[in-house]
Amino acid sequence: MAKDAHYRVAYRRRREQKTDYQARRILATSEYPRFVVRASNKGIVAQIIKAEIIGDKVLTQAASNELVNKYGWQASGKSIPAGYLLGLIAGHKAVKAGIETAYLDLGLKRPTKGSKIFAVVKGAIDAGLNIPCDSDIIPPPERINGGDIAKYAQVIDSEGYEKYFSMYLRKGLRPESLPEHFEETKKKIQGDWTQ
Repeated sequence: MAKDAHYRVAYRRRREQKTDYQARRILATSEYPRFVVRASNKGIVAQIIKAEIIGDKVLTQAASNELVNKYGWQASGKSIPAGYLLGLIAGHKAVKAGIETAYLDLGLKRPTKGSKIFAVVKGAIDAGLNIPCDSDIIPPPERINGGDIAKYAQVIDSEGYEKYFSMYLRKGLRPESLPEHFEETKKKIQGDWTQ
């Protein structure tokens, strides 16, 4: 480790690669709340967070288990279609809470074109929440509705089919019918929030 007089030790959360303080300061001092999207091995969480002096305050939240338990989603809770539907729920919750605009907070993630994080953003935008975002980085419609997964399921051999889609098959969903299941779940969400 450096022992020079001009060496400065980074903050602990930065050393642990948990917080980018420079980006956080810009987002925290903004007049708009942050749209925080975090993807893990188990699912996706989307939150609207307002920075306050005493700490961050979560205004609304949507998680993958809500998509499964309330709307009957049978596919993976961490895929791009699930991300879009989760963003739709989070966007409707934010609009209902009176939030019109939010800025995307990626944390330490690098913005990757077509990633599930931007599928969540697209869902929130479609629900009526204003999130400044370039349209080129959002996944194309055939990836958002699961069409690419359905096409892949049609061309893969039977051994790979059982291996890669075991979770779908366990829940009683054929991966070829994922776009139809996506549209049904989307209609349920829209019907729940447009009343």
